[in-house]
Amino acid sequence: MSPAADRRDDEVDLLIDAWSRRLPDVDLTPLDVMSRLRRAANRLARLRASAFSGAGLAAWEFDVLAALRREEPPHELSPAQLISATMIGSAAMSNRLDNLVRRGLVERRPNPRDGRSVLVRITAEGATRVDDAMRSLAERESEELRGLTREEQATLASLLRRLARE
Repeated sequence: MSPAADRRDDEVDLLIDAWSRRLPDVDLTPLDVMSRLRRAANRLARLRASAFSGAGLAAWEFDVLAALRREEPPHELSPAQLISATMIGSAAMSNRLDNLVRRGLVERRPNPRDGRSVLVRITAEGATRVDDAMRSLAERESEELRGLTREEQATLASLLRRLARE
């Protein structure tokens, strides 16, 4: 994107202008960043959903399968570890695992170290689907970033890393 294109008013500029007329005493400069981040996040969510659906997965399925796939073989975790990796509650995880088991994308097996618990392992079909989804996602995200140089992408990543710290 050219510097001139960066200076054109967009929807966020128009939104800030309108609010500044209604609330002239309020500093609206944070909206310059945060409203654009929200719009970028919404666009990314649509892009991700499209990439995942091409592999026959919903976003939540991708999240669970990706957590398992990132593990070293045999690509398995306990439900508690999956809850931690995906940041969802235990009831939701149980429901998700039931659905993934029904679809043949994961399997449950007894935990050999603790007979009272189970381990969840990705199946070959689950691995194929999540790998396909990740390839598609990487390709689509690369295409979305084509207007930024590698240096600009690195700068943006660094700034977002700082902003995302809890």
